[in-house]
Amino acid sequence: MLDRAFFQRDPVTCARELIGCELVWKGGAGIVVETEAYAAINDEACHTFARPSAREFVARHRAGAAYVYLNYGRYWLVNVLVKGGSEDGFVLLRALEPTRGVAAMTRRRLAQRKSPLAHNRAICSGPGKLAVALGVDGRDHGRDFCTGKTIGFHPPTRPAEVVTDVRIGISKAAHLPWRFLLRGSTCVSVPAGRA
Repeated sequence: MLDRAFFQRDPVTCARELIGCELVWKGGAGIVVETEAYAAINDEACHTFARPSAREFVARHRAGAAYVYLNYGRYWLVNVLVKGGSEDGFVLLRALEPTRGVAAMTRRRLAQRKSPLAHNRAICSGPGKLAVALGVDGRDHGRDFCTGKTIGFHPPTRPAEVVTDVRIGISKAAHLPWRFLLRGSTCVSVPAGRA
């Protein structure tokens, strides 16, 4: 599993280098195919810009902690805290290519949908879908990705070819090229250049 030192760098570097890693989460797993970086200082799109609770989270937790929040009262989203490098921030996990526990992930996704999934690639093809599929909720806020037990990241088995694009789904600081995708993946939320 990736150790804490991996997350003690800047969020842009971590977001890029998480592409191709395998996330293991309580019985499910998937290759990280899409991430976004958020800087804790001077990034209007980061929660730390306007939320004192997010700033307190950064101060209280170690690098590698899960920052989980409810997006628009509808879906939980999961981020990894990055701190101790040149700047602190978060990496939003935007999409996975499921590798293990696919049946359980599919059941969770189907429980929140009214129609069947067209393809396995749609199971985790967005940050809300990813959280639903893995069973992430508010109880996971602060969970440590670096304990090496039921959650964490395995390093890539081969070098990942990474594509860089602008962040999506936000209205502020959307011009920053801080979204990273695995080239050729059909499991991303929105292909590069289509935002």
